[in-house]
Amino acid sequence: MKIDRLIGILSVLLQKEKTTAPELAERFEVSRRTINRDIEDLCKAGIPIRTAQGTGGGISIMNGYRMDRTILTSKDMQMILAGLRGLDSVSGSRYYGQLMEKIQAGSSEFISGRDSILIDLSSWYRETLAPKIETIQDAIGARHLVRFRYYAPSGESERTVEPYYLVFRWSSWYLWGWCKDRKDFRLFKLNRMDGVQEMGEVFECRDVSMPDLSNEKIFPGEIKVKALFEPDQKWRLVEEFGPNCFTETGDGKLLFTAEYTDMENLITWLMVFGDKAEVLEPQEARDAIAQMVRRMMKIYRGDAAL
Repeated sequence: MKIDRLIGILSVLLQKEKTTAPELAERFEVSRRTINRDIEDLCKAGIPIRTAQGTGGGISIMNGYRMDRTILTSKDMQMILAGLRGLDSVSGSRYYGQLMEKIQAGSSEFISGRDSILIDLSSWYRETLAPKIETIQDAIGARHLVRFRYYAPSGESERTVEPYYLVFRWSSWYLWGWCKDRKDFRLFKLNRMDGVQEMGEVFECRDVSMPDLSNEKIFPGEIKVKALFEPDQKWRLVEEFGPNCFTETGDGKLLFTAEYTDMENLITWLMVFGDKAEVLEPQEARDAIAQMVRRMMKIYRGDAAL
């Protein structure tokens, strides 16, 4: 539709300092003559567009032009503010708060109604999380290396990383970057990082694409799990794995089936349920839990004897 193309052209002009009619024609798959007519229509609508012929010429929009209600709807503005509030919840500065004030001040008559979406990305660790995010953001912008101590199941280590992306996924914040110690891209959980420092050393940006953070890529299912759960644990299974992760047996118990990535994490997860769950497969997990229970009984029986 023409109106969609006009909005698309305006969006390009607001993001780029200058473009050309052939570039726009190729982008929107229309003729140059159609683009020229679209530019005329935008000018008639009061949008200050400049065109220049010859070498170095092109199509541009006047500096300082601000989009108004002809571009963004009230719902659009509400979604923008909801996103900014979410980022503000983990911000260590006043940047996002000030940005929201600017938007609201310039569109006070345009933003109406109560906020319907509230986003808080800070989790339980805001006091320690916000400074890490701010430091990493600054380092990404300046192309500076970051250094930190990392706590992983395999042990503690000092890491020096080229930071590329801050990622919020699986209810936690992560850093995606090139680890100079491991010579590969790695995903680091911010809550496991300590002493995050922006180094003065500048790195040359690699040709890096957005990380593939699909569950299949990061958590490949290699361990097939079967377990029986008590009926009153249905809500927990639905919350973590969805309503299709189990079938109800004749006696009302829940037969759970899934694929897990790490045996240690699987055992830890099953132990949280106590006597509300019985693992059937794999046998390795069943044996490990039995041994763990025997050791716990020895510990607590010893305490009772005292």
